[in-house]
Amino acid sequence: MGKSRRSRVPKEPVQAAIRDLSHEGRGITEVDGKTVFVAGALPDETVTFLYRKRHRRYDDAAVQSVDQPSPKRIEPRCPHFGVCGGCSLQHLSSDDQIAFKQEVLLDQFRRFGQVEPETVLPALRSQPWGYRRKARLGVKNVPAKGRVLVGFREKFSPYVADMRECHVLDPRVGFLLEPLSDLVGGLSQPDRIPQIEVSIGDNAVALVLRNLEPWTESDLVRLRDFAETRDVHLYGQPGNETTVHPIWPEAPELFYMAGDSGIRLDFRPTDFTQVNAGINAEMLDLALGLLAPQPHERFLDLFCGLGNFTLPLARRCARVIGVEGAASLVERARQNAAANGIDNADFHVADLAAEDVGQLPWLREPFDGILLDPPRSGAAEVLPALAALNANRIVYVSCNPATLARDAGTLVHEYGYRLRQAGVMDMFPHTAHVESIALFERKA
Repeated sequence: MGKSRRSRVPKEPVQAAIRDLSHEGRGITEVDGKTVFVAGALPDETVTFLYRKRHRRYDDAAVQSVDQPSPKRIEPRCPHFGVCGGCSLQHLSSDDQIAFKQEVLLDQFRRFGQVEPETVLPALRSQPWGYRRKARLGVKNVPAKGRVLVGFREKFSPYVADMRECHVLDPRVGFLLEPLSDLVGGLSQPDRIPQIEVSIGDNAVALVLRNLEPWTESDLVRLRDFAETRDVHLYGQPGNETTVHPIWPEAPELFYMAGDSGIRLDFRPTDFTQVNAGINAEMLDLALGLLAPQPHERFLDLFCGLGNFTLPLARRCARVIGVEGAASLVERARQNAAANGIDNADFHVADLAAEDVGQLPWLREPFDGILLDPPRSGAAEVLPALAALNANRIVYVSCNPATLARDAGTLVHEYGYRLRQAGVMDMFPHTAHVESIALFERKA
């Protein structure tokens, strides 16, 4: 059966006035009574757009030309903006991006939680270019272009964008895309390298090449020569994450310092770490300031990863318990605690979205404060157990304002907390991604 009339994508360009900006950073307009989200458009603009995809309730489109620009529109810095799917807001100034993200956060609080923060925190900001230390780059050998493409995916497409540079990646990688293209193109089977994972510490750049076929000896010579010449650590990954192994050097180290705490956190290139080192340092200071730990107090850190918050917190309190679902990260956290001489931090493995955490023995102890940094799905499953602890302070770090707002509504309307402070942290400049932080205090 052919496509229905509804699903066919019109090929003719359409001109329309843009009235608003969606939470994903796309312009909003209506055509024949149906909402259209237009990538690359800003409010108060008249644009000509092309449809990309049709849905039952809305359609997706992309700007073809800006006919009457907004006074807020600026020239994007990257020559690949609009094609590459890595950024969506380079046509807005950094100040306007922050204002947009703050409004998204407050709107989500109102819409999903029916709450308002008593105080809106100033946005955390850092260098907006060259900030990105973690990324997964697509790799595709395209004979028609005469080269291997290395970069992010295109907007509205699974294809790898034809990129020569990236201005949001750390420049040690952002301006290494063409040499990486040449490297893969010279390997014995360039069609069998589908991705390169980027992981950067304070001391080194690590690149993990996913190889679907074993390396030849000549491949290994070429890879080692590239790594040594370019001063990067290279790893191969023939299977899942447990198969990641160093190619050069033989015993690489990768670490970052946790803000100004003096704590060194060692990690492996496929471990979760924060994308933006500058914001991470500011976030640590802010989170600890909101928790206000005292030397005699005890804290709980949920979704703790490799100890990013836990270990700096341990230096300021009597005891902290960190909980994480990934056993490998818990092991790394324990190793980092020992390496930094921290003996008042305990770590446990638990699936906080699935287990009845209220029955776990370490969650029956008293805590003065709680810090949680859940995944995009939020922390709904664990909130009843947290509320039962009667902790005075909860600091919630979020990568999804909708689930933060939902959970905030639960804490405020069901469990007797006040939403004292909240604000955004610009972890991903030039994207619509909203990272945020909130402080809840138990009502007297």
